[in-house]
Amino acid sequence: MPENESVGSSISVQRGVWADLPPDVAIMLAPPVTVTARPAERPVNPYRTAQLGRSRGNMPGARHLTHAG
Repeated sequence: MPENESVGSSISVQRGVWADLPPDVAIMLAPPVTVTARPAERPVNPYRTAQLGRSRGNMPGARHLTHAG
């Protein structure tokens, strides 16, 4: 998704622990960190949803098929 289409982003950081290291070694290392990011969704206005539904009322739901020949 291009940046100009994104409303914002949601960034999440999870701090982990070293499970397979001895405590005296693990204390010298930074904890494992997992960072995730995704575009934030824009809340949908119920009025706008109904307005779009009414405007699509006179349009076909499927694409028009063209007949060759």
